[in-house]
Amino acid sequence: MEGELAFKIEEITIKEIHQAFAQNKLTARKLVDFYLHQIETLNPLLRGIIEVNPDAQNLADEADKKRRSSSTNQGGNFLGNLHGIPVLVKDTFGTKDKLNTTAGSYALLGSEVPRDAGVVEKLREAGAIILGKASLSEWYKFRSLSGVPNGWCARSGQGVNPYCPSGSPCGSSSGCAISVAANMAAVSLGTETHCSIICPADHNSVVGLKPTVGLTSRAGIIPMTPLWDTIGPICRNVTDAVYMLDVIVGVDPRDEVTREAAKYVPEGGYKQFLREDGLKGKRIGIVRHPFVEMIHGEIEKSAFEHHLDLLRQQGATLVDNLSIPHIEEIMDPNHSGEALVMMVEFKTAINAYLKELITSPVRSLADIIAFNERHSELEKLTEYDQHTFIAAEKTDGYGEEEKKIVEKLHKFSRNGFEKTMKDHELDAMVAPGSRASPVFAIGCYPAITVPAGYESDGMPFGICFGGLKGTERKLIEVAYAFEQSSKVRRPPSVV
Repeated sequence: MEGELAFKIEEITIKEIHQAFAQNKLTARKLVDFYLHQIETLNPLLRGIIEVNPDAQNLADEADKKRRSSSTNQGGNFLGNLHGIPVLVKDTFGTKDKLNTTAGSYALLGSEVPRDAGVVEKLREAGAIILGKASLSEWYKFRSLSGVPNGWCARSGQGVNPYCPSGSPCGSSSGCAISVAANMAAVSLGTETHCSIICPADHNSVVGLKPTVGLTSRAGIIPMTPLWDTIGPICRNVTDAVYMLDVIVGVDPRDEVTREAAKYVPEGGYKQFLREDGLKGKRIGIVRHPFVEMIHGEIEKSAFEHHLDLLRQQGATLVDNLSIPHIEEIMDPNHSGEALVMMVEFKTAINAYLKELITSPVRSLADIIAFNERHSELEKLTEYDQHTFIAAEKTDGYGEEEKKIVEKLHKFSRNGFEKTMKDHELDAMVAPGSRASPVFAIGCYPAITVPAGYESDGMPFGICFGGLKGTERKLIEVAYAFEQSSKVRRPPSVV
């Protein structure tokens, strides 16, 4: 297939795809065929994709036909910002087509969603082609917080890190990160509650953008913890992530939290913040305890300090040795109570989601637990139990204990991260890897991770920038400027 084209598609960006379309060097059909070939070749090893859309080639043909029609019309018809771009979505995104939506579990195989998820509607309106469903840590790794390995789900098996097969792909949006890293898809969309975008992106040497909760709609997506759930892109570069973000933000009547967060969306979108001088004048905080102290690899330790120097060279002021009160408690979901809130929210939200399905083998969390017991061989219950599901089923909504925990976590955020950011007039906080994810999770804060290097065994690591609610524009400036000045990422050798 490569010989038919005048250039390589590997690592191609959205902008380059559209340029190639305009110059008649590439068609959406050739692009989809390339990714289908990559999937056929690599997915048996990497297991980053559960299902391929059987209509992907037809959708590509329609996109090409529409483009040809637009070019022959005087003045042309507007083509969406993702027209002809193959997008992979996590297997928790409802799609009203021939694809299943199962969270990686056989319990939901054959279920029928009533409509596209809100962000899927936006993708289609922008002209994107839904290429397929990405694998994940089954049920967001919530069936058993300690037992289920990162990147494992019953339907596709164990996801494999394309850089370091013996290393973790992390989760839960593991398949999205694996697949875009290995060039099995152009771009992807994942979800995060507690590090589920940032960690897989970090571990698979791609860019993960976790938006402020409410900036993107969760409607029609299998829920985890609505209090903290958010939807964001996982891509090979910051630019593609921003192109995706511009398409999926905005109010969705089916997700009330998007109304409040809509105030954060800048006029003219986020592309305007892709500035190579984006670090100039920025104030960036460093919390060494415990985040920097948690680095184990010598190469990552050295690289992190090197990257801090790079931030300074690019015009940023670094405010070092900051602290966040109650950080030890925040870092332990069981100690902080975060895990209990997750269980309460999950039971209520998953029951509501299941009842809305047109058809489904299960209609409640209790049904899922029973299904898993009946099909223990399929779901590997002998190896990976479901004690978290069982504990969640025993909850009964928000009682006084749960309300106190939520208020405590709000106070931790207000009087901790937020106060530190405001007192020191910071634009962002920088941390190695995904180690600061608990802070961003409980505060509903945005974060973005960018590839930062590789250990001696090839295992990738990233650098993460986080900020206050609605500060995506600042984080994009910082992350893009860092990416352009460091240029660390390389494709995995598996491709």
